Amino acid sequence: MKYTVYAIVVAAAILMYLLFSGSEITNYPPEGESIVAFGDSLVSGVGATKGNDFVSLLSQQINEPIINLGVPGETTRDALNRIDDVLALDPKVVILLFGGNDYLRKIPSEETFANLGSAIETMHESGAVVVLLGVRGGVIRDNFEDEYALLADTYNTAYVSNVLDGLFGNPQLMSDGIHPNDAGYAIIAERVGRVLEPIVRGTY
Repeated sequence: MKYTVYAIVVAAAILMYLLFSGSEITNYPPEGESIVAFGDSLVSGVGATKGNDFVSLLSQQINEPIINLGVPGETTRDALNRIDDVLALDPKVVILLFGGNDYLRKIPSEETFANLGSAIETMHESGAVVVLLGVRGGVIRDNFEDEYALLADTYNTAYVSNVLDGLFGNPQLMSDGIHPNDAGYAIIAERVGRVLEPIVRGTY
């Protein structure tokens, strides 16, 4: 009987940990001036018609302006070189999406996630909340999923895993083999919005 009670207590403690650990986000609630989307071609909206990239759709969804600092082809190395452009905008929230081009260019994953960690640290030091967006790293197996999750847990960022989940290989949602079309970006905007909106509204 004592063992059964002990087991129940331990199970309850584990459940509470899983439910509430990592729920605190660094620098929440945000106090800066702007919301910035910082990333590569997925942020800039390659494959979408004008106004239908996920950043524009997200801005409409939360009724807040979002500054788009997406540059096609950039890697996490470029992110570190360009981070001062983000900080100059006094961001309260930074939506961070890099990693896909690192995979395509065979940059070692250790470097990719070290670079992302450095970028997050710098943005946290400025007072910004970071919303980390994951992307798939691999064709057969996603080699990045665990790494993004670990990064989010380590730095207590908000996190949306693999924003392209379910979009790859679906011609109704993709404009080419890498970039979504309008319908695909709408799905990404919805996924990110579920995390971003309560942060911006102060109800997270």
